[in-house]
Amino acid sequence: MSQATASGIINGVNVDRLGETVQAITASPSLGRAQFRAKNRWVSGGHNRSTIQSFYAAGQEDSTRTEPFTLDADEPPVLLGEDQGANPAEYALHALAACLTTSLVYHAAARGIRIESVESSLEGDLDVQGFLGLSDHVRRGYQRIRANFVIESDAPADQLKELARFSPIYDTIANPVPVSINIETR
Repeated sequence: MSQATASGIINGVNVDRLGETVQAITASPSLGRAQFRAKNRWVSGGHNRSTIQSFYAAGQEDSTRTEPFTLDADEPPVLLGEDQGANPAEYALHALAACLTTSLVYHAAARGIRIESVESSLEGDLDVQGFLGLSDHVRRGYQRIRANFVIESDAPADQLKELARFSPIYDTIANPVPVSINIETR
């Protein structure tokens, strides 16, 4: 995000603080590094629960969260679950929608673009043959994701689309990212 060109509160974002953050990271790039964390515990069947609390940002561990966020995941009955929460594929769509929206709103605010409302609907196509190991030719994850937005703003759609593409989760999903898995047995 380049230097904020606006000031005050725009789209619910304190643009002055945003500008100060950009300046601080420009002066000391290590302040831009962050580490987010999630802990997960299996409950039963497809049901598992994640807690999210601690993270590292702005050069330090954050201590503002006194209680963790709790997220339950499960599968619907048709996928052998008990529907105790959204399934992981649905959480991926939620993460993408939320990050596209946040990125769009923050970058618009920094440029002085006012947004009255943002609504989105996402669809992802997934073939469980890959997950089940029934085909080496079927991807295990989403084959395609479509994000459709309805935005009330004076800015043109092409400009808003470019602002949304600053989303870290969009980048994570659209481009390969190394994932390491370590398993300890007891």
